[in-house]
Amino acid sequence: MSSFAASKILIFGGTGTIGRYITAALLRAKHSFQQVVLFTSPNSAKEKAQQLDKWKSEGLSVIVGDLTSEADVKAAYTGVDTVISAVGRGGLQHQINLLRLAEASESVQWFLPSEFGTDIEHNDKSPNERPHQLKLQVRKYIRENLKRVKVTYVVTGPYFDMWVDASPGFEIAGGFLPEKKHAYVIEDGNGKVGFCTMPDVGKFVAATLKHPEASFGKALKVQSFVVTPNEVLAEYERQTGSKWEVTKTPLDEIRAFEAKKWEEGDPRATLVTLRRIWAEGGTLYAQNDNSVIGMQPENLDSLEAAVKKALAGGYKKDTF
Repeated sequence: MSSFAASKILIFGGTGTIGRYITAALLRAKHSFQQVVLFTSPNSAKEKAQQLDKWKSEGLSVIVGDLTSEADVKAAYTGVDTVISAVGRGGLQHQINLLRLAEASESVQWFLPSEFGTDIEHNDKSPNERPHQLKLQVRKYIRENLKRVKVTYVVTGPYFDMWVDASPGFEIAGGFLPEKKHAYVIEDGNGKVGFCTMPDVGKFVAATLKHPEASFGKALKVQSFVVTPNEVLAEYERQTGSKWEVTKTPLDEIRAFEAKKWEEGDPRATLVTLRRIWAEGGTLYAQNDNSVIGMQPENLDSLEAAVKKALAGGYKKDTF
């Protein structure tokens, strides 16, 4: 595959929370590819018809089918050389079948699984973290079964756009409430965290597809910026022109709250676990891989721009 170039791209989950940003970024870079195809369910095709029509006008091809149907997936793979999975947590288990069929196909040569988010193999504690288990199963399957298809993991860390929002009832796990000018930070707020903004996730995926040889077989750790919660707070205070109230929560209290939520069977326990992992340094590296795929700071969102967007309503206001 020394002369491989991504040409016909197929996206699963391309209308979802992060998939929208990936689809939009690929369409902006469509001159680099022969075709961008989105596989979507009948329900999504109906509910998101307006968005899909807009994307079609920008060059997107759409296939409506069932992700769990072997026949539908096989048909969608016809002529495709690169597959991107942006399925959410509820669909991660389906990736094993998608990978099996990709390996058996005649055309698919490169697969990017849904790894956008926390590094699931960051350290020796990672294999025991509950939110990582399905993604770890996917990686295990890949190592043991894929011989022909190349795989790249695009590991982005937390999405800044979502991290800044304090979740109701879970504020102690961190976040910001602009309407109350209140910040919730873990420990003293000086722990660094590596972030990607959601638009930058799309940019990183598009850049990865343009650098296949540098990306094959790697878990690319990419980041928009690395900052502390206190630096984020300072930017909020600067842009709002006022001092904010701050609540600080020790990590031990976060861990106790996390254990309680898992014991209660609360699905939002995942949110607490991930925020605890990030506060423990689970997004930090000696060096990221931005330059491996040609991404420089001037190509990416700044902390200033990200906070400005959050104050204007954040990712929920984004249109594509």
